[in-house]
Amino acid sequence: MNYYKFVEILNRHVSAGWAELPRLLFSWSFRHSCSTMSFLSNFTASFPGERPPFIPPYSQFNLHSLPPISSRPTIRISPPFQIGVGRSSRYSRKRSACMTLINERLGRDRDIADPSSILAYELVQGKLVKWSSMVVLNRSIPEPPTAVLLHGILGSRKNWGSFVRRLAQEFPTWQFVLVDLRCHGDSASIKKRGPHTVASTALDVLKLIAQLRITPRVLIGHSFGGKVVLSMVEQAAKPLPRPVRAWVLDATPGKVRAGQDGEDHPRKLISFLRKLPKEVSSKRDIVNALIQEGFSKDVAQWVVTNLRPTGAASSSSSSFSWVFDLEGISEMYESYEETNLWKVVENLPRGVHVNFLKAERSLHRWALEDLQRIHAAEESAADEGGGVEMHVLEDAGHWVHADNPDGLFRILSFSFKGVKA
Repeated sequence: MNYYKFVEILNRHVSAGWAELPRLLFSWSFRHSCSTMSFLSNFTASFPGERPPFIPPYSQFNLHSLPPISSRPTIRISPPFQIGVGRSSRYSRKRSACMTLINERLGRDRDIADPSSILAYELVQGKLVKWSSMVVLNRSIPEPPTAVLLHGILGSRKNWGSFVRRLAQEFPTWQFVLVDLRCHGDSASIKKRGPHTVASTALDVLKLIAQLRITPRVLIGHSFGGKVVLSMVEQAAKPLPRPVRAWVLDATPGKVRAGQDGEDHPRKLISFLRKLPKEVSSKRDIVNALIQEGFSKDVAQWVVTNLRPTGAASSSSSSFSWVFDLEGISEMYESYEETNLWKVVENLPRGVHVNFLKAERSLHRWALEDLQRIHAAEESAADEGGGVEMHVLEDAGHWVHADNPDGLFRILSFSFKGVKA
C-alpha cells in the first residue's frame, strides 16, 4: 500500500470517528512492515544551507473533516506504537512525518520521551498545556511557552527531573524540554562526529529545537550546559521577535578556574573514571573506590547513576556498564575549560537576557575580573536592548539544583511568571 492509498483510507476512517483510528494504524503497520520514523514535527529539522520552502506533508489530509481539537484524544508519543508515514523515497529525503498511537500511561504522566536522531530528550508539560506534535499542524492553537534545560559534564537530563516537575506544577501553562547532551545519557548511543566541543554541543541542541518546531522562551544550563546556552545564543545571533531569558548556572563565560585542593575536580574525576573497566559488577565498589580516591560521597553516589544493568532483568548475575562516552566527554571538558564566550555576553543580540548565577560555595573560582566584567556588561546590555544580571545562590555548592532547590526555584521563577502562549 503506498502513501496516497493510506491517506485515502485514513481520511475515510477519521471522518467516521476517532475510535477507528488506532485499529487502522495498528493493523496497517503490521501488514506493511512500516518502519518507525521520528515523530511528526521531525520534518522541520534543519538542513545544510538554506532551508527549502515549507511544504506541509499533511496537506493531503482533509483536516476540515476532523473533530474539534478538544474532542481529539491527547496525543502522546511512545516508541513501541509509532507508525511511519512517508510520501516517496525522493520526497522523504527532504521531509518525514509520522502519525502516532496513544500511550495512555504517558498521557496521564504528561511526560513524553520521543526518539530523535539528534539527541535524546524528555518533554514535561504543565497540566494546562494542550500542544503536541499533532497540534503543531493547527496554527490556531498557540505554542505554549517552552523552557530548555541542559545538564553539565557527566550528568544527564535526569538531573533536572524532580526540579522540572515542580516547575511544571507551579507553572501549568509551560512545557519543559530536558536534553541529554552528546556523549551523555541516552544520547551516548547516538553517534556524533567530532570535534566534541561546546560549539558542536550547542549546534546539536539548536538542531533539536528546529526538529521539534518550538521557540524556547527560557534556556537554562548548568555548568558545561551554561556555556552551551551562551554558544546557542552566539550561533543564533540575531534580534529576536520576543525576549528570551538565558540562565548560566555556576559557570563563567571565559576560562574555567578549578577550585581549591580537596574539592571535586571534574578533570580529575574524568581521568579516574577512564581507568575503570567499562563493565563493573557492583555500584557500591565504584562508590568506595571514588571515596578512597578523595572524591566526596555525594559526587561518588551521583556518578554511579550513570551505570545501567547490562544483562536481562531475569538474569541471576548482575553487572553494570557506563552509559556515557568518556572519550568524548573528556574532549568536551577540555573545550569547556578553554572556550571563551565573553564576546557574546558583551555584545548580546536585542531581546536576549542573560542571567548568571553563582553558587555561594562554587566548585570553580569566580575571579574578581569575571564579576567586574559581568557587572560592566549589565550596563552596556541595558543600553542595547538586551540584559545581563548576576545572582548569588546562598547555601549551595556547585550542584545548585540539589544543594538548594528551594532557593534556585525562587530565583528562576520570575522567568516563568506573566508569560502567555
